[in-house]
Amino acid sequence: MNPMNSYIRDLKFQMARFVLPATILFLITQSDLNAQYFGRTKPGYSNFNFSVLQTPHFEIYHYLRNDSLLKTLVRWSEDWYDIHRKTFADTFRIKNPLIFYNNHADFQQTNTISGLISTGTGGVTESLKNRVILPVAPTMSQTDHTLGHELVHAFQYNMFLNSDSSKLYSLKNMPLWMIEGMAEYLSIGSEDPNTAMWMRDALVSNDFPTLKKLSDESKYFPYRYGQAFWAMVAKTWGDSVIMPLFKNTARYGFDAAADSVLGFNEKTLSGMWKSAMELHFKPYLENRKDSLAGRMVISKLNGGRVNISPSVSPDGKYIAFFSERNLFTLDLFLADAATGRIIKKLSSVVRNADIDDFNFIESSGTWSPDSRKFAFVVFTKGSNRIAIVDVRREKRMNEIRISGVPAIFNPAWSPDGKKIAFTGTVNGVSDLFVYDLTDGITEKLTHDMPSNIHPAWSPDGRYLAFSQEVISNLPGRRRFFFDLAIMDMKTRDIRRLNVFPGAWNVNPAFSSDGSSVFFLSDADGFRNLYKFQLNDGIVNKLTDYLTGISGITPFSPALSTAREKAQVVYTYYTNNTYQIWSAGENQFRERTVDISFVNFNAGTLPPVQNTAPNRTDYVLANRQVSGLPADTVREIPYKPRFKLDYISNNASIGISTGMYRNNAGGSINMIFSDILGNSQLYSSLSLNGEIYDFGGQTVYMNQKSKIKWGGAVSHIPYRAGSMFLTLDSIKYGESKIPVQNLVLDYVRMFEDNVTGFAYYPLSQNRRFEAGFSMSWYYYRVDRYNNYYSLDGIGLGSRHEKLDAPSGGNYQQISLAYVEDNSYFAMTSPFQGHRLRYEIDKYFGMVDFFTALADYRKYFYLKPFSLAFRAYHNGRYGGAGTLSSVYPLYLGYPWLIRGYERISSDNEGGMGLNSFDISRLSGQRALVANVELRMPFTGPERLALIKSKFLLTDLNLFIDGGLAWSPGDRIVFDWNPANASFDQKFPVYSTGVSIRINVLGALVLEPYYAFPLQNGGFRNGVFGLNFTPGW
Repeated sequence: MNPMNSYIRDLKFQMARFVLPATILFLITQSDLNAQYFGRTKPGYSNFNFSVLQTPHFEIYHYLRNDSLLKTLVRWSEDWYDIHRKTFADTFRIKNPLIFYNNHADFQQTNTISGLISTGTGGVTESLKNRVILPVAPTMSQTDHTLGHELVHAFQYNMFLNSDSSKLYSLKNMPLWMIEGMAEYLSIGSEDPNTAMWMRDALVSNDFPTLKKLSDESKYFPYRYGQAFWAMVAKTWGDSVIMPLFKNTARYGFDAAADSVLGFNEKTLSGMWKSAMELHFKPYLENRKDSLAGRMVISKLNGGRVNISPSVSPDGKYIAFFSERNLFTLDLFLADAATGRIIKKLSSVVRNADIDDFNFIESSGTWSPDSRKFAFVVFTKGSNRIAIVDVRREKRMNEIRISGVPAIFNPAWSPDGKKIAFTGTVNGVSDLFVYDLTDGITEKLTHDMPSNIHPAWSPDGRYLAFSQEVISNLPGRRRFFFDLAIMDMKTRDIRRLNVFPGAWNVNPAFSSDGSSVFFLSDADGFRNLYKFQLNDGIVNKLTDYLTGISGITPFSPALSTAREKAQVVYTYYTNNTYQIWSAGENQFRERTVDISFVNFNAGTLPPVQNTAPNRTDYVLANRQVSGLPADTVREIPYKPRFKLDYISNNASIGISTGMYRNNAGGSINMIFSDILGNSQLYSSLSLNGEIYDFGGQTVYMNQKSKIKWGGAVSHIPYRAGSMFLTLDSIKYGESKIPVQNLVLDYVRMFEDNVTGFAYYPLSQNRRFEAGFSMSWYYYRVDRYNNYYSLDGIGLGSRHEKLDAPSGGNYQQISLAYVEDNSYFAMTSPFQGHRLRYEIDKYFGMVDFFTALADYRKYFYLKPFSLAFRAYHNGRYGGAGTLSSVYPLYLGYPWLIRGYERISSDNEGGMGLNSFDISRLSGQRALVANVELRMPFTGPERLALIKSKFLLTDLNLFIDGGLAWSPGDRIVFDWNPANASFDQKFPVYSTGVSIRINVLGALVLEPYYAFPLQNGGFRNGVFGLNFTPGW
């Protein structure tokens, strides 16, 4: 073998090795620049002027104007710190940042978290700065619980971030149920009728998970099951095992940790956990079966798995409710109350692009007295508003913004149709308000620090029933509970009913004759329906269900009554689904109960009798929150505290030497931000090869105002090379000798770029974008001459720098309008639409405009999706420079599939692989695509074949397009053989593909296409695409 062959092979390998990193850097850069081609955007509708309070262990960032509430939050924060510190046997080395927003509508605009925040997110603890971010919730109880929950996460993150690295803690070893369940147990304890309801349901449904299933399957809610598991562990082995089990799981994984700390492996522990549940709940479940009042009208058979917040019309004919019936979104539907037939969709975030979200979890809607209009709460333009829709025409008639009340819950339309009562949160306090529809005046009805929720009118409009929060300091009693109250709307006098002291009595609703108030209560540890008789104060229990009447949370409305008909509609939780039932008022089996009786045994997580010291339940049942000394709390000026958040843990540097040159390699990535996330800086530096191959990029973003803006500077090298072997001669002594010269040429192109950009979100789904860019290009060419004797013996090498081509520069300005309310399935969008209209102007080396129009629409026709795309990209003007710009090309598989086997000659025809590549190129392109997308393997509710790990879609497609340049003649002829050289014609393909989601990191699309202008069905072509479905 000629030694030169080996050298050439090795050099090819080295070239690939050193060129590849630069290529990857280029691709990453392009990906980042195009990441927001589509996608939702978090708007910043309001500017918040934060103040800072320093307490013994926290820096509290807030803009609260209610001093009493602020002092309460300060005390609660320090109280939770003291409780958790004793469990974790740890403390914060520095004051931990704690960020409060006045309400959830403000919280949804936070910049501390980059992603969108849904209605169901109560708070967040992020890992970079260990910031705890949360809104003041509709009730004080929810705020206190969320604060306690998130501070558990702060201690957890503190352990991972600040512990000795030798302990080898890893979040990868932690099951989600263990992290979230711990936060729930340490902030609620084991007395929790809501979680107990979930556990009873799992037993009744014969679907109680093993710990392995809990880790592997998303159907089991990690908060509820995790809390139940930790309660069993703490009450069996004592609270002292909580941290050893948690830490050992972080080091070794759960199975090994359980075996070493508790003495049982995961499988055995699963059995013990289930046995504890069965033993405790057996007396409540044995020999019983629910006999439900009324008839089921909405279930997963005609709705979705989640059908919540029902509201029955006053005439009893219709039910409005929220449901994820269409799987990807939770929408507002209208159903026939008698048959359950879904009549129509009243509203959807897909259909209404200006709506960011519905307030659906802890708020229902309300009907007008004539049953023709329906009002509900939406999140739009930075606040909650009351939207009113005409039920018959599906038309939104009005959108009411209540001045000074940014957060709204549970509107209730008065019987005379003139007013809407609701709960509103102002400066962190939730009170009752009433809005006059005729003059637009809003009146505040209550003035309490504790919350007032769930207003309901009496049939004659004289009274307003509601649930009133009570804060108790009595040892052994729930710190927060809810009583029923009635306000006389003439005198504004309030009468408390004093029902089931210590229980959560919520969701009142008047009977059709106004003599009684229906309500939900957990007084017996379950969640059942009761009736309070106003004339004599007698309470009757109407249901005795094994699971309960409940929405997603204990505060979710789950009860509604028809004013003109003795009808009750309620949400029944069973088999991990929410059903809607309808019953006549006289269909319930009533029995009188003691109004003061409360027993939470059935709502307590087992074991009821502790076999080891259980500090958590005792502390939570006997909390006495005291004030802080005045000198321990002080206000300090707000400072952004811009600092390093993250540095890549793969930062490295390596140096290699060889007979041809020395090389170095390494990279580092850094993220900087301020405490509120208003300013962010991203920096990436990389060296792959010689010093000339150094590259870097720095991006700054400012998100404080409504218009988000930023800039970037970069220096990026691109390296290419060529290699050839030639005969040469070198001087040897006084003479020249013939040699072989292996010539290696490196061509480097350098791009220096300065970019500025801005975008203005109109909503989460719509935005304007603008930007400018200036780029400079220059070159360097290096030649390495490697000399060998004719028999392959190395003689030496010589490096020379060759003349480089002249560089150039260009500038670009752009303006775009973008919409995106699409929802992804496993590999591609399945519902909604996307559009992008963009105009760009290029200067410098080139001078032309580009116009882009890209519209995509997805119709989800369960279980399929029908997708359409219309796309145009064209260059206009600049006739003198367009010829120097590489033309647009249709043959990429993300545009038109199947035109891989084509020739480069100019002879058209319908023969196999005789298609001329120039027919696919031009300065303007028009593309249309149609796909029928079918989920093949994946989640059971979505795909034809259930699979946990293999996520795939089958697709039938038709692609078509046309590329042309100025001066070309466009003809519509199916046979390309009939077209002359200066004519362009549309090309088409059809075929089938399968998209594969590879661990959430990559989508592969192998396809088999028939290029109809290149052999048609006689010339099937296999291909591979590496992008998600358009």
